Amino acid sequence: MPSRMPSTAADLRRAVSAGQRLVVKVGSSSLTSASGGELSEAALTRLVEVLAARRLAGREVVLVSSGAIAAGLGPLGLQRRPRDLATQQAAASVGQGALVAAYQRLFALHGLTVGQVLLTADDVTRRSHYTNARRTLERLLELGIVPVVNENDTVATQEIRFGDNDRLAALVADLVGADGLVLLTDVEALYDGPPSTPGAARIAHITSPADLTAVRIGGTGSSVGSGGMVTKVEAAGIAGAAGIPTILTRLDDVDEALAAGDVGTVFSPAAARTASRKRWLAHAITARGRIVIDAGAVSAVTVRRTSLLPAGVTAVEGRFVEGDPVDVCAPDGRVVARGLVNYSSTDLPRMLGRSTRELAAELGAPYEREVIHRDHLAVL
Repeated sequence: MPSRMPSTAADLRRAVSAGQRLVVKVGSSSLTSASGGELSEAALTRLVEVLAARRLAGREVVLVSSGAIAAGLGPLGLQRRPRDLATQQAAASVGQGALVAAYQRLFALHGLTVGQVLLTADDVTRRSHYTNARRTLERLLELGIVPVVNENDTVATQEIRFGDNDRLAALVADLVGADGLVLLTDVEALYDGPPSTPGAARIAHITSPADLTAVRIGGTGSSVGSGGMVTKVEAAGIAGAAGIPTILTRLDDVDEALAAGDVGTVFSPAAARTASRKRWLAHAITARGRIVIDAGAVSAVTVRRTSLLPAGVTAVEGRFVEGDPVDVCAPDGRVVARGLVNYSSTDLPRMLGRSTRELAAELGAPYEREVIHRDHLAVL
């Protein structure tokens, strides 16, 4: 990653095109038939041809692929993506094999081997798992393998799910230190309104979050996917916080996008990168509970960037244990930060509004510490 990222759209596209290591994510709706019950051979072939050519030219590619659940719908006799987790897991268990087998077959035509990597949110939130996931991906790339990453839908519970592969792709891009993130979908680009609306125009370049304030961003666009334009914009923000530019375009334009063509939407990375651990806390973890704090504590945490002390806590919601991730909320319910808590939901209620000195005198020295230390607290 160059120390100074280009600022113009054309320069950003060229930087992604020239990048040694890219993460490419493709959505379910781009890989399956209109009904979503079977994989599209034409779509898969097109994607693999472009990525294989890049890999054979000496570049590294990590493919984050949706499609497992969608591919399992047909064999299970389902018309739409199921809403309940158990049926999603059943569909994934059926469809994942078909998806990876298709990639194995098509990449083999180019003399390339794929390696399946299934991740849950725990694999990029718990430091030991995070390190192991990064080590595995690095070794696959060293060996010339094309990693094919997907969420491990067959075992992930609601508490440890990413929820969509857009966020997973952005976190993987951060994990492997990618030079660019490419999000492939069935929509040409980000538009300034619903693409079907007359007069809606393509946005070629998003320079900062301020550019999005007047943009109407829609939700899930297909019956087989879990994401939508909202999750793709969020993924671009996650990657941007790590200094990684993102290109959003449709699968049909993937070859032009990787050749620095003027297609889709390119997102500039943030001017200043957040620390790796802060990115991990802000984007990779799923909160197990909520801590409500008063206005003074909100200012201390978000403006002065101090640790969260018991004196500023007004309420505790949910069940969690020491070390779990929790959301920190303002009095009106807004989530203002996320962090790793030092106390369980059982211990914390008796500490509300009290000073650490008072707690230490009454309960002992272990209670003379922060609810969340600033090093383990990410402001959102």
